[in-house]
Amino acid sequence: MIAVSRAWRIVGSGALVLLVAIAAFAQRGFDDFYGYGGRIPPIRNVKYDGQFTFVRVKYDTAPGGFWSRGRPSWVHGFPLAEENLMRIMNDLSFLNPRTDDINVLALDDPEIFKYPMIYIIEVGWWTLNDREAAALRSYIQKGGFVIVDDFKTIEWRNDGTGGWEPFAENMQRVLPGVRFFEMDPSHPIFHSFFEIATLDNFPQAYNAGRPVFRGVYEDNDPSKRLVMIVNYNTDISQFWEWSGRGLRSVDQTNEAYKLGVNYLIYGMTH
Repeated sequence: MIAVSRAWRIVGSGALVLLVAIAAFAQRGFDDFYGYGGRIPPIRNVKYDGQFTFVRVKYDTAPGGFWSRGRPSWVHGFPLAEENLMRIMNDLSFLNPRTDDINVLALDDPEIFKYPMIYIIEVGWWTLNDREAAALRSYIQKGGFVIVDDFKTIEWRNDGTGGWEPFAENMQRVLPGVRFFEMDPSHPIFHSFFEIATLDNFPQAYNAGRPVFRGVYEDNDPSKRLVMIVNYNTDISQFWEWSGRGLRSVDQTNEAYKLGVNYLIYGMTH
């Protein structure tokens, strides 16, 4: 796993500047906002060279997980959400991430072990085979950190698909006996860079209810390393994705960027 030895540089802890994201949107234009017109985006992975590269996980999508022009659930917001987050990281730290190259890997791709963090989205429609389950287990045990984002209650689409249960069942295959612990603002992940005092500032755009944050710990022991952070009934990446469109408030978007920055800092230092 990659280690970071250089100190972090804070450029103001009050609020993030969203001009970077706005500029990115202006460059691409509305028609090319997602960067592709088909169901599956073009994937142009860059070769590993030690520079921090954000990694999104792709998977076979379960029935019910196709919408928005028939796109599979794992592509939502790709690549603009993480590109915007990487630009924020580039402004705030010495991490020097790639800002225009987002890698997409399957869980059973051996390349995944070269990267310290992976991001997986819409896990209510995440399908998992035995090979992928074993690979994710090994990835976590070797020190990898997993960010899970953007999935909603099963009632959201009224079709009986999605929800928490498919994700929890898959995780039992990855880590038999796994437990999910409710997170609160006292955990170090919420203070690893920015001070986040409340977890109520991230409302879901499409359905009601408070956001839920849960964690998975090494050996199911909250005194040990947090190996996975789970954003349920919220969509943190949507704030990043939409930050150049004015569809969410600046205050809420700033809080979502702060949360993303904290996740990355925590994952790189624990």
